[in-house]
Amino acid sequence: MTVYALAQLRIHDAERYGRYMARFMPVLEKYNGKLLAADDAPRVLEGQWWDRNKVVLMEFTDKDAFKTWASSPEYTEIAEDRKAGADAVVLLIKGA
Repeated sequence: MTVYALAQLRIHDAERYGRYMARFMPVLEKYNGKLLAADDAPRVLEGQWWDRNKVVLMEFTDKDAFKTWASSPEYTEIAEDRKAGADAVVLLIKGA
């Protein structure tokens, strides 16, 4: 079953986060993930979005494919810059 990873980020170190982003797509594509959306200024239509300033939506064929990507040596290496450059809430969502 298709799953979606939704990341809500608060970037606090643009240099470190930029280094992560520069290496992100090749790693995502290597593990057959798809970037569906990324927005540095999403528009809140209802409710309060608190302290986040970026949202990213990715698609994976199933939960195992997501776990394989997220725990891969390549992603683990670049994720150090993401963790140093941004606080994140990441949700894994089952497809319909």
